[in-house]
Amino acid sequence: MIKHNANNERIKRQYFIFLKEAKRQDEASVDAAAKSISRFESYTKFKDFKSFHFEQAVGFKKHLAKQDNQQTGHKLSKATLNSTLRQLKAFFEWLAMQSGYKSRLNYTDMEYFNLSAKDARVATAKRQKPVPTLEQVKHVIGSMPCSTDIEQRNRALIAFTLLTGARDAAIASMKIKHIDLLAKCVFQDARDVNTKFSKTFTTYFFPVGDGIEKVVIEWITYLKGELLYGNDDPLFPQTEVTLGKNRTFEASGLKREHWSTASPIRTIFQKAFEAAGLPYFNPHSFRNTLVTFSQTICQSPEEVKAWSQNLGHEGVMTTFYSYGEVQESRQGEIILQLNQPRSAVNQDVSELAKALAYEMANQG
Repeated sequence: MIKHNANNERIKRQYFIFLKEAKRQDEASVDAAAKSISRFESYTKFKDFKSFHFEQAVGFKKHLAKQDNQQTGHKLSKATLNSTLRQLKAFFEWLAMQSGYKSRLNYTDMEYFNLSAKDARVATAKRQKPVPTLEQVKHVIGSMPCSTDIEQRNRALIAFTLLTGARDAAIASMKIKHIDLLAKCVFQDARDVNTKFSKTFTTYFFPVGDGIEKVVIEWITYLKGELLYGNDDPLFPQTEVTLGKNRTFEASGLKREHWSTASPIRTIFQKAFEAAGLPYFNPHSFRNTLVTFSQTICQSPEEVKAWSQNLGHEGVMTTFYSYGEVQESRQGEIILQLNQPRSAVNQDVSELAKALAYEMANQG
């Protein structure tokens, strides 16, 4: 049985280079495109891309809609269908411009990869994400043990995520030298820190409480004073695993090395929330928590902009569009309050509305 097509492999290699070098996509995005194309090839039994016809796109859409998600056992979500088909459409549109394919492919045939308007709306609908409250996060941190090096690290890790809103990949690669306790800030230097889009920026500690800041300060002081870590050592070192007395691998302390991925960080979060009797919230959800908190504390355009920059966003609208959704409980409170008599609109609020409207207009 044919498992590949040599011509297809050659042109796919060119496309992946195009995505990485010309479109500046990361490895995860290129891998996602490769997976989508591989699915299509399996469906067509690895026919040469030069034989592409719109009927293949129509048939593949029907085929894909019948496939099960291997993890859940349910049918593939509309979002998965949409992303897979979009990646295939982009690939064949690029292919139709390449030498040897221009005369063989009909550019309008790519339109058959589109989902129906109804399914596209379902796939792209914005849904409310579960977000932990500030009180819930503080409860988790307060309930965590801290008698061993590993326990101290785990507690400081969650406190640091709340204090800075840093992404888990950035935290995994951060060094002690990136933290300035006197200035109360973190220099997320893309030369060392794995930031999104390799962006370099400074984050000042968010005003989430002295207790949270104290946990982080105590951890860094312990690393430098007791464990004799230097500036180039990891802020959150990985766990040292050794062979125990029962000839089983077990945690024995800290290893002076960075985590290679952010997966251990998410595991620490999961166990901490479960131990506190709360549902699991991933590290990224803390950024939503901070934006929700900002809606109650920021009172001027300048404060909103500073908060947005602190999260590493170039524009305020990124903060509002991606993280600023009002939770349903708070939404109800706001609507009910509107029924109460109110004084004249605060000038700062009015100016904030004007500033947001101005930025929306500039960003189209």
